[in-house]
Amino acid sequence: MHPAFQAVITIIVGVGGCVGYFYFSNQFLDRVLYPATGKNAGHNINRANQIRPWLFLFPALFALGLYLAYPVFATLWLSLTDRDRGGAFVGLANYRQMFGEPKFWEAMSNNMLWLIVVPAMSTAIGLLAAQLTDRIKWGNIAKSLIFMPMAISFVGAAVIWKLVYDTRPADQEQIGVLNAVWLLFDGGAGSIVFLQLLPALLLAVFAAFLAWLAYQAVRPLVRAEIGHRKAPWWFTPLRLAFAGVAVWLIWLSLGSILSLFSARLPYGQPQTWLTMPFWNSFFLMAVLVWIQTGFAMVILSAAIRGIPEETIEAAVIDGANPFQIFFKIKVPQIMGTIVVVWTTITIVVLKVFDIVFAMTNGQWQTQVLANYMYDKLFRANDWGVGSASAMIIMLLVTPILAWNVYNARKETR
Repeated sequence: MHPAFQAVITIIVGVGGCVGYFYFSNQFLDRVLYPATGKNAGHNINRANQIRPWLFLFPALFALGLYLAYPVFATLWLSLTDRDRGGAFVGLANYRQMFGEPKFWEAMSNNMLWLIVVPAMSTAIGLLAAQLTDRIKWGNIAKSLIFMPMAISFVGAAVIWKLVYDTRPADQEQIGVLNAVWLLFDGGAGSIVFLQLLPALLLAVFAAFLAWLAYQAVRPLVRAEIGHRKAPWWFTPLRLAFAGVAVWLIWLSLGSILSLFSARLPYGQPQTWLTMPFWNSFFLMAVLVWIQTGFAMVILSAAIRGIPEETIEAAVIDGANPFQIFFKIKVPQIMGTIVVVWTTITIVVLKVFDIVFAMTNGQWQTQVLANYMYDKLFRANDWGVGSASAMIIMLLVTPILAWNVYNARKETR
């Protein structure tokens, strides 16, 4: 059967099945189970109206249970069994094996680096783009161009950027954009400015931003804030963990600044960018930042346009400059939206697989948890350790989901 014909049949059966389910279930409820006739007509109508919403919700609840809840419990069970022993229960042996593998800890450290850099960069650049494009006449065209990478699949984006990082022998013409630019530097003043001073400045700004984030994370623990509701107990370890990661990244940034001025750069030689440990992770992150910036820009642009004009006009009358208006008037009013964008991108980062798989396949110290899970499940055929790594990913996502639920409830209150 032709695939197009199969697709048409699937659509007809799917849509027809939904319509038929809702129609016949309502008929059964109103005419057979609780008919609106006789002396109990009023009681039957009330009972039918109480059950009717659950009839509408049942297909969604069934699908969620089948495709979400069941896989979670099945994966948990697989992580406690051994395939080579016929699915025998082995307890936490798979987790012990996983924790003893250097590749797992490499994936964990890389994921932590991705979690800090990608959401921060995507949200910051998206916020900047949202603010700037709203102030120019051709802003809608700029937004369309920035949002366009969202229409590209992760694998497609990885292929595009793999060409950007492409390396050819020194005696051949470079088709990789990055190597073509790299070969323009020869160690002169331009090399010092663009390859040392400018990266050092960016790293210093990044370290200062991380220091500010760490301060914001631990400030409520140092002093009680008047008028703030008491946060749940699990916020304390979460804040401390976040501050610890920020301090670690600040240390790495400062060390990188020192290495920029002490390193001897190989001018005139094409570089294999994706094989450089530590730095190649940032080259991979650039792909996801390129994709997710458009998403952040669109959401934050809508939030900025929703800011009441009265607050901005009052700030202008009080003599506030554009930077004060942006950081002290606009940003605080859209902080809830910024948090939502940040956490949404964070969840995407935790699941990142396609980019790493297509560009490096986890080689050269670029392994991430999702790719590690894929290697264990489908290459090593080790469903125990693969399922255990899947559970680790779920555990990492859970605090973010809890944070979103907490913020949603706080907004409703």
